[in-house]
Amino acid sequence: MSRPLDLIFLWHMHQPDYRDYASGDFLLPWVYLHAIKDYADMAFHLEQHPQVKGTVNFVPVLLDQLEDYEQQFATGQIRDPLLRLLARENLSDLNKAERDLALTSCFRSNHYSMVEPYHAYKRLSDLYKMLEPGGDIELDYLSGQYFSDLLTWYHLAWCGESVRREHDLVIRLMGKNEGFNYADRKLLFDLIGQVIGGIIPRYRKLAESGQIELSTTPHYHPLAPLLLDLNSATESLPEISLPQSKCYPGGKSRVQAHLISAKQSHHARFGSTPNGIWPAEGAVSTALLEVLAEQGYRWTATGEGVLANSLRTAEHKLPERAQYLYRPYHLQGVASGVRCFFRDDHLSDLIGFEYSSWNGKDAALHFVSQLESIAQQAPEGEVPVVSVILDGENAWEYYPYNGYHFFADLYSELQVHSTISTTTYSEYLDRLDAVEANHQLAKERELPHLVAGSWVYGNFSTWIGSPDKNRAWDLLCIAKQSYDLVMASARLNEAECLVAEKQLASCESSDWFWWFGDYNPAHAVESFDRLYRSNLMQLYGYLKLPVPVILNSPISQGGGLPESGGTMRRGS
Repeated sequence: MSRPLDLIFLWHMHQPDYRDYASGDFLLPWVYLHAIKDYADMAFHLEQHPQVKGTVNFVPVLLDQLEDYEQQFATGQIRDPLLRLLARENLSDLNKAERDLALTSCFRSNHYSMVEPYHAYKRLSDLYKMLEPGGDIELDYLSGQYFSDLLTWYHLAWCGESVRREHDLVIRLMGKNEGFNYADRKLLFDLIGQVIGGIIPRYRKLAESGQIELSTTPHYHPLAPLLLDLNSATESLPEISLPQSKCYPGGKSRVQAHLISAKQSHHARFGSTPNGIWPAEGAVSTALLEVLAEQGYRWTATGEGVLANSLRTAEHKLPERAQYLYRPYHLQGVASGVRCFFRDDHLSDLIGFEYSSWNGKDAALHFVSQLESIAQQAPEGEVPVVSVILDGENAWEYYPYNGYHFFADLYSELQVHSTISTTTYSEYLDRLDAVEANHQLAKERELPHLVAGSWVYGNFSTWIGSPDKNRAWDLLCIAKQSYDLVMASARLNEAECLVAEKQLASCESSDWFWWFGDYNPAHAVESFDRLYRSNLMQLYGYLKLPVPVILNSPISQGGGLPESGGTMRRGS
């Protein structure tokens, strides 16, 4: 006989800030591309399955950029170079920089799932590969029509499956295959603006209906435990190499500022105050949970490895996962009001990395069977609560049809299942707090000690510890010292202080440190290295200080993986 189980999906939506604040231009296109592909599709699947509940986490800096794009389409002042090219009437007079932008951008997709399936798009790719070894001399033979077709196909390939199914324009253009003109591109451009403009309202409507809970992250996605204490990295990795800087100056006030701003952002976009928070990279520490408690957050979540590290002792081995993973925990003291949930890494990674090569129906049935097995293994008298947490944007390009059939089958199975109940964290805690009325829940436990860590390996090695990552931290710490001195000097007026603070917040994003490492493609490491240093340079400019010469040289000394033709899967 099947036993009951509570299932909570948390889909984390995040892109770092790709804007150059001086020019206003977007330096990379990932926000609007993920909007028309992944944010639109994920909302669609929920709308099609109203009995399936879940939590969707939007990082405020992503919402900032979505609204920025909305404003661009509304005013016609397009500040994304790739979108400008799509909407440009004459593509026969592109300069070298514009041609290079199109050629380097428009094949940077998953080649297997987003280029090869479309004969005309693959032909454009093959022609480029044939001419590229000859350099600019041979690439100059590419015509304006080539670039028109290339830009059109790139954006068609990035349209989500729901966008294709709901808008005849996409199917008509795909059927046309080649020879796209300005009118075609302008219609596609307008559709992109329409889809982007609907993202925030669609999720707000889903939240207002009670189907989803919307949570947040510190505004610019900083790795909060390291801002609070760089030495927290040693809790899970005692021998890890740390930056030369002993601490991040004023780290607690910066974390508090990111959290306060996140609440304000959430209320402005969704009309409510978030109850829960997915910390950037699922990175937690006791100090962070205390800050969250002080600001009134009700729940947070992180990776399974953090719980294992926290429970494991020299004297005792861990019991089976089913005996400890599937329940909420809390700490003692100041942080006791924040419930902490822990990700099922196995189930989450099946979706993130494995099921993309499966038949959608088979993957859905396998996932459900895994949940049924967890329910059977639960301690007698307890209903396990399973957290499946992963990026809501990066895995789907590896799936056929952007994961359309997988989600259709999975959500259809779940909404009619007799013993698996999808829920949200706040809804679950409401039931837990009314425990006298309902004993059939997992038993909340007190965690005697929390070992600081993240959802990746249960530690912080993805963001600190290597020479390049540590060098990036030292540059940030030095910049923060300069920032503090200037703020204390009253050299800047109020408006200038706000601009500088915003720039500092962008520099504090965890993403910069993630990308440094030889496990990433060389082109991506180079792009993010350059963008990070540009952000630091801009900060010094806003502080009216000379830019340190060291920022003219790349931080990364290790290069990266060779070009593979696809995008890296940021996170899991």
